[in-house]
Amino acid sequence: MKYAESDSQAFAGSVEAPVGPPGHDGRTRRAVARLLLERGPVTAAAVAEVLGLSPTAVRRHIDALLADGEATTREAPRSGQRGRGRPAKLFLLTETGRSRFGHAYDDLAVAALRFLAEQGGEEAVRAFAQRRMAAMVDRHRAAITALPDPVDRAAALASALSREGYAASTRDVGAGAQLCQHHCPVAHVAAEFPQLCETETETFAEILGSHVQRLATIARGDAVCTTHIPNAVKTPDGGEPA
Repeated sequence: MKYAESDSQAFAGSVEAPVGPPGHDGRTRRAVARLLLERGPVTAAAVAEVLGLSPTAVRRHIDALLADGEATTREAPRSGQRGRGRPAKLFLLTETGRSRFGHAYDDLAVAALRFLAEQGGEEAVRAFAQRRMAAMVDRHRAAITALPDPVDRAAALASALSREGYAASTRDVGAGAQLCQHHCPVAHVAAEFPQLCETETETFAEILGSHVQRLATIARGDAVCTTHIPNAVKTPDGGEPA
């Protein structure tokens, strides 16, 4: 659907306005993003009219959202006779941009796991958590387990987790390494169902071939999920200790 500048009248009242005095860039950008979420794809002119801002100001915020990968564009379909000039450009949020608004999926997941716990008990929740982790890790298992050292495997696991949305990295700590997950897509759910974190730790130990120790979790209020992986101890002949 094409939204022309006149279409902005239909949006009145859909977004809280005014958005605050000039200079409140964070609040204004969120208001712009919310309108793209609720009414996108939409023109910058329509956004500007609803929010009571100049088109130039709105474009500045939209350009920032585009640069951050939180918004994308598409051309408005032409109607009637083809006019001169470029077709109007429409803006809408990407998955990254939508993820900043609310936790409706978290609420749904919590409700589903509560029902599962009521029907099947804690073991049913744990079985679900194990299946979820297996499905995620198995896509990367061959590349990770091909490495002989647990610390090297940890680095490969971090790369795999980053591809799954966990923004993970590793760091050397002398007696081994720490696997740090700077984002957890299920943190709000894991806060009520720690089986998700427990199963994740067990899966890390299994795929790394090493004892691991969970030091911190975002679900418990820590800034980063941190897991310690000790160096493998070698015997004089190069094998593992009995």
